[in-house]
This record gives sequence, structure tokens and C-alpha cells, in this order.
Amino acid sequence: MMRLLSGDAPRSRVLALLLALILLALAFAPFLFPGSRSLETAARICVVIVLVASYDLLLGYGGIVSFAHTMFFGMGAYGVAIAADRMGPGYDALALGALAGLIAAGIVALLVALLSLRVRAIFFAMITLAIASAVAVLVSQLSAYTGGEDGMNLRIPRELTPAFRMGEVFGLRITGKILNYYLVFTGCLALFLVMLRIVNSPFGRVMLAIRENAFRAEAIGYRVVVYRAVATCLSAMIAALAGSLFAIWLRYVGPSTTLGMELMMDILLIVVIGGMGTMYGAVVGTAIFVLAQNYLKELMGGLSEATSALPLIPDLLSPDRWLLWLGVLFILSVYFFPTGIVGRLRGTR
Repeated sequence: MMRLLSGDAPRSRVLALLLALILLALAFAPFLFPGSRSLETAARICVVIVLVASYDLLLGYGGIVSFAHTMFFGMGAYGVAIAADRMGPGYDALALGALAGLIAAGIVALLVALLSLRVRAIFFAMITLAIASAVAVLVSQLSAYTGGEDGMNLRIPRELTPAFRMGEVFGLRITGKILNYYLVFTGCLALFLVMLRIVNSPFGRVMLAIRENAFRAEAIGYRVVVYRAVATCLSAMIAALAGSLFAIWLRYVGPSTTLGMELMMDILLIVVIGGMGTMYGAVVGTAIFVLAQNYLKELMGGLSEATSALPLIPDLLSPDRWLLWLGVLFILSVYFFPTGIVGRLRGTR
């Protein structure tokens, strides 16, 4: 197990148990949580874990603040969508589209890194924000290729759609949607393990040194710009692969689902809540965040009904105020866990 985790132990019994529960829940989600909504939530958690972990590779290990991460996510998603639209619903189209998105993300990330990484952090962040905004506008205007604001519906192989019936396992009818889910789960698990290997390699240790003191790392012989450029490219390409998996699962790609600034803000929040520079923070933070997004409103509705006899409380717990309480939960988590949930758990064995 330690070799699989690249020697990066959770270093906390509570964290190890939490990670094991999340892994088992995602691995057996179709059997443990039947229903379309539960499967949608589990698939989203898988994809967002990889997306957030790839951003943590950039921010938590490299100290690089970028607002263009969803741009690379969108490149992977649109690569698959455009390939499927031009070539038809085949596995070759999905593979070629994912490869095209991967290459495009790597090239653009390299150009952004070489042109911008020599400037100060805040200016680099502003440059990435400007580039991401420009790409979002470009995608909206190239409607002949991208579907514009309406987005694109994907045609994928029938074996990955709900219409495909395979049989029953333990009383659960296996459909193409479940096969699609396990494609996403397996792909995301492999990408996460690759990132664990990267951050626990000599390259990852150099990135940590650069994050702590770039001038000292440069002084002892490390080419800081080169290392940061490589980290930017790796992060972008992994985000693009996550975007490809998300597009295959959702069977739809649009500016709001892959390129929106709201998604970028979610990524930043999850990294901070889970714990920067830990990788495992992406797992814990994403699970909490996505579950809160999907089920907090229903939970508040039940609490509001249960306290209907009390004054004022039912109004405060109204489902219409779920965003307010979501914000309160995040403020409390940052206040009580300044190093993130994983950082705090590792500090208390």
C-alpha cells in the first residue's frame, strides 16, 4: 500500500480512516448508493479531486497562483467533444480528443509559463486571468466548432450510455452508465496516484524548496523558471485529462461547466479547506465541498421542518439560505483549520 501511495503516508489515523472511507465509497458507489443523483455526485467528486489535486501541484507545491486552471480543464473537455462531433461516437474519437486536449494544454501552459513566470506572483496571476477570460470569450464566439454559449452534446459509444444493458451483479443492473462511471473512477484514481508519485519524487522536493525560498533554490543551482514551467505544464495536462473524463461522463460541454470563474473559485476554496501542499487535502476537501453543494439544501429543509415549532430558527434554516450557511461553514473551517483539514489532522495523531 505504501508503494502505491509513493511513500506518502497519511501520518494520522483519523486521516487514514477518512481517506479509506472516501475511497471505498467511490469504488462501490453504484452498489452502496443506488440512484442517478448519487452516481452523478460520486463521478463529480472523482473528477474534481483530480482537478483540485492538479491545482495543488501548482499552488501548494510550486507556490504559483494561477486563474487559468479551468482553461486547461476546458481544453480537455472540448478536445473530446469536437473529436466526437467530427469523427462520430467511437473510442478512437474519445482517445484522439483527449490526446489533442492534452497536447494543447501542455503547449499553452508552456507558452504562458515562459512568458509570465519571470514576473512577480500577483502579475502572473493577473496574466493568467486575462488569458483565461480571452479563451472563454473565444470559445463562446467560435460557435461553429464549440457550440458557443449553448455548448455541445457528446455522442459517445453505446456501451457507455444508460441504454446499454449488461446484466445484473449482486442484484444491481449493470448499465452503460455504471461502466462509464468506472471508466471515470479508474482514470481519476490513476491520475491521482501519478500526482502522488510526482510530488514525492526529487522533482516534488525541489518544488517545495522553491515554494519556500526561490532565491535560495536558485543560489544552490536549481533553475527555478524551468522547474516552475515543468510544474505548470504537468498541472495543465492533468487538468486537461480530468476535463476529458468529465466530458465523457456528462456527455455535454459548455462554457459554464468547464470554463466558468465560479469553478475556479471552487477549486481555490477546496485547496484552502483541504490543505495546500498535501494532495490528500484535495480528496477530503472535494468530498466535503461537493456533498455540501448537493445535499446541504435538503438537509436544511429537513431541519427547518423539524424545528417548525420554534421561533426564528425555521427561517434561518430555510433551504433558500443554503448558500449563506455554506459560506459560514467555509469561514469556520478556515478559522479553525488554518493549515487545512489535512494539515490539522496530521498535527493530531
